[in-house]
Amino acid sequence: MLAASYLLALLAILLAWPVPVALSHARWTSRSPFAAMVLWQSIALAGGLSMIGAMLVYGLQPLGDNLLQAIGRAASLVLENKSSDELQFWHLFALCAAALLGTHLVFTLGLTYARITNQRRRHRELLEVLSLPSGAIERTLVINHPAPVAYCLPGGSRSVTVLSDGLVEALSPGELAAVVEHERAHLTQRHHLLLWAFEAWRQALPWLPTSRLSREAVSSLVEMLADDVARRTAPDDVLVRAIALVAVGSAGAATDPAEASLESSRVTGTPGTPGDGEASVAARLSRLLTPQPQLTAAQTTAVLAASGLMLAVPTVLLLAPGLLS
Repeated sequence: MLAASYLLALLAILLAWPVPVALSHARWTSRSPFAAMVLWQSIALAGGLSMIGAMLVYGLQPLGDNLLQAIGRAASLVLENKSSDELQFWHLFALCAAALLGTHLVFTLGLTYARITNQRRRHRELLEVLSLPSGAIERTLVINHPAPVAYCLPGGSRSVTVLSDGLVEALSPGELAAVVEHERAHLTQRHHLLLWAFEAWRQALPWLPTSRLSREAVSSLVEMLADDVARRTAPDDVLVRAIALVAVGSAGAATDPAEASLESSRVTGTPGTPGDGEASVAARLSRLLTPQPQLTAAQTTAVLAASGLMLAVPTVLLLAPGLLS
């Protein structure tokens, strides 16, 4: 078990710094946003599992030859209110750290969900005052805003797409259809759940490179995934014009108090809106203006296999000794 704890610690270090840094500079991710998204999720999950697992295994290793046996003995000691001379200071410290980190991650996930839910509720209340239903587009609201703005507001059966009248006036019918298709892709593919999970990860461990880089990468990748859906019904040049116009218009958006309240309560970033960074917009435009070939089936399979292996390694290190005993 001691060797497993060291290997888990090494894996945690790799997934906390060099691996996410290398992936953040990789150029292939825009060629297969889905595969890249899966890989980022694996890095985050495997990194968290490795961090907690390393401390847990180290702390419990004096109590048994494998993790399952050690957990069973630790539970009996707690239930019978007994002490163990085998557990030294550093073992207890590791167990406390594992418990605190695990609790912190779960608590932050719940806190982030509550915060986002409240933001969406307030946002929806503002929309009831500041928007009108679009007569031409189903489940779409239009706000009185001179700048081209488009985003989606998740809410299950109450999910809506929000457009500004400045956007409706500035875009051609084809460009407007591409933007609406993009926003609906965010809703149908549940991108807000991915953003929630990675935002919670960043809030929980803001000092960790993985949390910051993964949040930035996922924000850009969900936009590319939605772009790919819009590309099925609109030519690339139409989508490029729409993205560029929304990006330029949002940069000079008005600062009316009511509109500012809407902007501050918005949860999901969408094409060219203030939540969408300049680097993300540039990357999206670049892949549309100079299309690159998608990853081959073999390359995609390799990325997905690496993602699965990344999750399997810490799981095996934690469970295999118990299964083999």
